[in-house]
Amino acid sequence: MKKIVVLNRITLDGMFDGPNGEQDWFIPGDEENKAAHEIGVPVDSLLIGRLTYQNLAKFWPTVTDDSNFPQAAKTQAKEINEMPKYVFSRTLKNLTWENSKLITGDLLSEVQKLKQGDGPGMLILGSGTIIQQLTEAGLIDHYVFILTPTVLGKGKPQFKQDQKVDLELVESRSFKSGNVILHYQRK
Repeated sequence: MKKIVVLNRITLDGMFDGPNGEQDWFIPGDEENKAAHEIGVPVDSLLIGRLTYQNLAKFWPTVTDDSNFPQAAKTQAKEINEMPKYVFSRTLKNLTWENSKLITGDLLSEVQKLKQGDGPGMLILGSGTIIQQLTEAGLIDHYVFILTPTVLGKGKPQFKQDQKVDLELVESRSFKSGNVILHYQRK
């Protein structure tokens, strides 16, 4: 059975987006990106929602041919561009990013079907509403957070406020930037 892995940047107060969707609070770091790529469970596909798809589809296809990006980013872009992407949306009609499949059916039943497959895990980036629903249904196996030392006070929380989730720490790493990577698995 495939594992589902969340990889998201969050603030100290648990937000993954600012109140208006802004993400200017990230403290970027090549060290953290490399470590986040290495930590956790191997994955071979993405599960994402409409907004995340629209943001990623504008960015990742351009990286491989842009001389301003380091080789590590180009390698990561190649992997992401080539892997299957399952996009959950009721409003999108066409997907232009290679290897993307639109799924309009019930999120929980569709994800349960995908989990039945063999092979490495599936990665969720962004996609806060999807994460909240899959967490509530007990379908997420691992959470990898890049914790940024910022408190927003308000924004979009990674978890619903009434959502209790018992997790076990698998690994943690800290960086000069102040970011900390936390890898948890569901108990």
